[in-house]
Amino acid sequence: MGHTKSAAPDPDGPIGLFDSGVGGGTVLRHIRRLLPHEDILYLADQAHCPYGARPATEVRALATANAQWLLGQGAKLIVVACNTASAVALHRLREQFPGVPFVGMVPPLKPAAQYTRTGVVGVLATPTTLHGELLQDVVRQWAAGLTVVSRVGHGLVELVEDGQLDGPEVQACLRRHLDWLLAAGADTVVLGCTHYPYLLPVIRRLVGPSVTVLEAGEAVARQVQRVLEAQRLLREPKGQTGQIRYYTTGDPTHLARLVRMLGLPPGTVAGIHLTTAEAPRGMGN
Repeated sequence: MGHTKSAAPDPDGPIGLFDSGVGGGTVLRHIRRLLPHEDILYLADQAHCPYGARPATEVRALATANAQWLLGQGAKLIVVACNTASAVALHRLREQFPGVPFVGMVPPLKPAAQYTRTGVVGVLATPTTLHGELLQDVVRQWAAGLTVVSRVGHGLVELVEDGQLDGPEVQACLRRHLDWLLAAGADTVVLGCTHYPYLLPVIRRLVGPSVTVLEAGEAVARQVQRVLEAQRLLREPKGQTGQIRYYTTGDPTHLARLVRMLGLPPGTVAGIHLTTAEAPRGMGN
């Protein structure tokens, strides 16, 4: 699919983020703290959430549609705030939209290699992320000599999207995944999905103080800052805090409730309709 070269990004344009749902909000929080004067556009593709088990071709089509929409709203940089979409679509997006800076999600195996004492690192992620080339590249680059054990976090994204962050069902689901990783010898657990950090308080409670749990949100925010600085796209601070606008392909009332419940920075919430030939709206998972 070809795309014409985008116009040069405007420093006063917003930072754009997209995810299958509210997961990317865990990245948005860090960006907001680091760059409070920047405007932010957040697109939650909740009509197609979760992305994790979808075919790669479909995720690429959805990622392209999300990026096109954000660019149409004037985004100067796009954060692919979804590990699944980063794993299968990040390289393609950079080819499709030359001149647009993209920042993607990579499971934080580099710091994990420094923290582990047993040499066993557990990765909790979606199927597409675990089988994608991006993760394998990171393992080769930063985790050579370590044992990396991986587990698909079945059910976790759906619980977060439903607003369930604790309770018997959440604990039982997490315990099933975490016990497996710990039994394999992991003393460091890497969260390879942007939804999972919402569950950090429960995860830390279940694994105890001897296990290190890592997520990539803060590192991604720093990378956003570095890219904006390098391309001279940082917005001039004028004393005011930047605006945040949330959009969803699903139900805006539900997204507004989640924004409040998850403690995300406040902003306006609206619904949009995205169409891609490969992924009709409302397609079952």
